[in-house]
This record gives sequence, C-alpha cells and structure tokens, in this order.
Amino acid sequence: MASVPNKPKVTVVDYGMGNIYSVVKALEKFDAEVILSADLDQLREATALVLPGDGAFKAAMANLENRELLPVLRRHVEDKKWLFGICVGFQLLFEESEEFGSCQGFGFFPGKVKRFQGDFTIPHMGWNQVSQIRSDHPLLRGVPENANFYFIHSYYASCQNQDVVFGQCEYFTPFTAIVGRDKLFGTQFHPEKSHENGLKIIENFVQVLREEESWNSSRQ
Repeated sequence: MASVPNKPKVTVVDYGMGNIYSVVKALEKFDAEVILSADLDQLREATALVLPGDGAFKAAMANLENRELLPVLRRHVEDKKWLFGICVGFQLLFEESEEFGSCQGFGFFPGKVKRFQGDFTIPHMGWNQVSQIRSDHPLLRGVPENANFYFIHSYYASCQNQDVVFGQCEYFTPFTAIVGRDKLFGTQFHPEKSHENGLKIIENFVQVLREEESWNSSRQ
C-alpha cells in the first residue's frame, strides 16, 4: 500500500517488552503511518524508530539480542536516523544498568542506570515535574517548563554528559529525564500516558518527520 502523502512513517520496535499499543495509538492520533514490527528488513528500511518498553533492562537487551535486533538498531543510530526511546527503551540508550546484575546497554549516551536508594516508596510512580535543562530540541517545542509527566520506574539514569541532558526530574535524588543528540532522543517518562504535555512531544516528533519528508520530496 502506498503511503499517504505527507503522512510520515514511524516504525515501533516490537520486541516483547510491553507498552506497545498505547504508543501506536498516540502516534496515530497525529496522523502518522505506524508500523509495528520486529522484522529485520522493515527495521533496516525505517527512517524513524520508536523503542518503547516496560520491565527489566536485562530482559529487554536479551529480547533484542534474541531477535537479532541489536546490530540493526546500532546501524540505524550510526546512520543518524530518528530513534525515540521511551522508559526502558530510554534506559537502554545508556552504557550499562545494575538491574539484576550488571548488563551492557547500547552506550549511545555515557552513564549508568542505577536503582533508587532510600527509605521511600519504590517504584517512582505517578506524576512529577521535569525541569528543562535545555529547551532547544525540536521535540520540546511548546512544552512548558516544569511540565508534569507520568513516570513508573525503579531505576534511573545518571548521565555523564550534561550536553545531552535536556530535562531533569527529582525523586529524592536528581535524575536524567530527557536526553538527545543528533536524531537520537529519549524520555524516562511515558509521553503517551502524560496527557497534553506528553502528547505534545509525540506531536512534535511526527511533525518533525513530516517536515523532513516534505523537504526531501522537494529536492527530488
């Protein structure tokens, strides 16, 4: 089936870690053509990927490895194509996690995923404010400073390069909530569950893809 003109394609990586259909519906809300796939050829051809995820870091990496998706995703980022990681998909972008023992991540961003420590409720679940360290990312256009987003996680990312940190949250300790560089972007929170503020990020993502496709078409 031919693509609808100016209807950008987004491929959601289906690797068995949940949080799939709410992401698909949120993208479709803004008129994206969404493909849900773990097919290697489809993922290689994709211009924009979303890597969602609920659950454990180590299980997520194992699922990606078992489906032979790790080299495909690495090449996608090396080719500077869009990849949007959400929740566990965000954590996988870092070097390693201590969840259920040390486990290596993609290492696209320097830093480690650590467990919250302290005499307070874990997981961190519910609404919390995100302070924008930088607001110049195109996916943050129109997103208010200190906007509330929906979180659910027991581990947090400690990023070692502040140049890629676009947002920070605090749950008894500060942690990285938004990262980005080139066309790689990630959020610890669930934008698809974060009502107006989160949906604005998804809308921006689809709009950026639409603008890029229009620009590429005008050059042909």
